[in-house]
Amino acid sequence: MKKVYKALTIAGSDSGAGAGIQADLKTFAAFGVYGTSVITAITAQNTKGVTRILELPPDLVAAQIDAVIGDIGTHALKTGMLANSAIIEVVVEKIREYGLQNLVVDPVMVAKGGDLLLRQEAIETLRSRLIPLATIVTPNLPEAEQLTGIRGAGTKEVKEAAKRIVGMGAKSVVVKGGHRRGPATDIFYDGKKFWEFRAPRVHTSHTHGTGCTFSAAIAANLAKGETLERAVVEAKKYITRAIRKGFTIGAGHSPVHHFYNFWGKGIK
Repeated sequence: MKKVYKALTIAGSDSGAGAGIQADLKTFAAFGVYGTSVITAITAQNTKGVTRILELPPDLVAAQIDAVIGDIGTHALKTGMLANSAIIEVVVEKIREYGLQNLVVDPVMVAKGGDLLLRQEAIETLRSRLIPLATIVTPNLPEAEQLTGIRGAGTKEVKEAAKRIVGMGAKSVVVKGGHRRGPATDIFYDGKKFWEFRAPRVHTSHTHGTGCTFSAAIAANLAKGETLERAVVEAKKYITRAIRKGFTIGAGHSPVHHFYNFWGKGIK
């Protein structure tokens, strides 16, 4: 019998389906991985922005984790929008309780349109409680600045930020290059060595959900047993092509094309 690879996303719901758990589940499916989800918050959201957020009770978040892990289990998991300290604390508790491995932490703080997705008081909880459990943390440049206090887009500053995040207890970090100039260069640090993963910058508005999709792709590859470096490489290839193949949905930032490999004769 063919092995079924499984990955869990713990994140917010995007009603426009370009980011959040919707993007994560699409990404898992694109890699042939069975995806499960735990919703932390519900957003009223489209390509133009977020109009309303409902944070779910922490005990309901815990109950979802119990339901999924108690029956289906998972080979890897990722966190996205966690909203507040209480939700982070319960997620940490459950990760420890079940001994969950291959944790990808996407430190989601602000939506594409500028809406806050993580309360200010929760940033320290993220630093001190969740990041130490992470196999890899995937911040963009503004998120890396929030976590470390290091400002600047130069290679020296980004590498120092990566060192500080690993110093918080994470096994590794990849600081994404979307907010930097020139080619889209991600800097990966495993606590010993740096790698730079470059791709030509795609000038497009089809970028909604890029961070969610990238981190979910890493989780999917880890679930399939790939090494950490290979998981990042494959995720980089995937998100670059998904951005390049993006199509127009709505009047704002359209999503990336999660199923570009399967819709060859569909949306161009």
